[in-house]
Amino acid sequence: MRHWPSSLRALRHRNFRLYFIGHSISTLGTWIQQVALSWLIYRLTDSVALLGLTTFAALIPQLLVGPFAGAWIDRHDKRRLLIVVESALALQALVLAGLTASEQIGPTLIVAMAALLGVLNAVDTPLRQSLLSQFVDDRQDLANALALNAMLFTLSRFIGPPLAGLLLAVVSEAVCFTLNAVSYLALVIGLACIRLAPSLRASGSFRNILGEGLRYALDTPQIKQMMLSVMVVNLTASSYVVLLPVFARDIFGGDATTLGWLWGAAGLGSLSASVMLAGNRSAVALQRLILACAVASALAMLLFAASTQIGLSLGAMALLGFGITVCNVGTNILLQSDAPEALRGRVVSLYTSTRFGFDAIGGLLAGMLAAHLGAPAVQLGAGALLLLYCAWATRQLKLKHG
Repeated sequence: MRHWPSSLRALRHRNFRLYFIGHSISTLGTWIQQVALSWLIYRLTDSVALLGLTTFAALIPQLLVGPFAGAWIDRHDKRRLLIVVESALALQALVLAGLTASEQIGPTLIVAMAALLGVLNAVDTPLRQSLLSQFVDDRQDLANALALNAMLFTLSRFIGPPLAGLLLAVVSEAVCFTLNAVSYLALVIGLACIRLAPSLRASGSFRNILGEGLRYALDTPQIKQMMLSVMVVNLTASSYVVLLPVFARDIFGGDATTLGWLWGAAGLGSLSASVMLAGNRSAVALQRLILACAVASALAMLLFAASTQIGLSLGAMALLGFGITVCNVGTNILLQSDAPEALRGRVVSLYTSTRFGFDAIGGLLAGMLAAHLGAPAVQLGAGALLLLYCAWATRQLKLKHG
């Protein structure tokens, strides 16, 4: 087997390489669509509240559907199921492109399409995450596979938004949506080439399977604490996604290119965090790092809210992207490293439903509040709230360790 550097060791597994290549192309298309959609909404409506509502519609299914999706995932052939879901995501992007090109798109259809995307992602995200353990033949490489998967996502986040900004300067949003539809084919082809040994599937009634996963999470104090941290970080810090178009146009006087650079700065920070997490790190050290990065995220939000200089704001966005990624990806690594294989789909779905569900709630609240208070004030308040939580969590950690 080919020798790979320690930070890339999961790529020595053929199945993971096939997934990694396909998913890299697909994820780049996803980020192009996300930026194009946010710009389309603000261009058509000038409504920050609609930005928040659309983000909410796209993410809230993670909270509502996610836990049930996990129980369903653990009962089926995950590779075949993922091929079906990826094909459905491609169809959703193609329909969105058609509606936009024919100028039939409007607020109602935008929210409806976002909700459909959210339902599909509520199955897709935990399904992909739970499959990673089957793509590597050595369980010791699982944490590296998870970190590389996150690095792929954040690299696309770094490249995709600026690329989307450049594309939007010369082509329409519909073209960006079409490119995303085509990008899903790369992952479908990669999955079709993957060969997996039969895996253990959950048996019994759907109710019992769902209950077993919930009991495992609720009876494990460490999991409950990690889920609480994920909830607070994404409720507060991740709300910046909704507000970026407002900062790009109204605070900095820019256009879609400015929005792309702000997204890209956050992506650069996320990429740096993913690269760092790809190295070996003990569970105790990772727990402490997660808390430190939650504090860094709060400080970055306060700085971004107060800044009117684009250079300083780009630095704040990079720090914010770094902090959020360490909190989310680090927690995912800890959870999956300890989860039994038969419960993996349910554990991952609880994590993703918490992460993206509270991201949805935070985005909705941020959009609604920004319509009345302004984007800087909302960002400032969210940063202060996260900082208060970090102070409480630090005190709890000190009490736990005496």
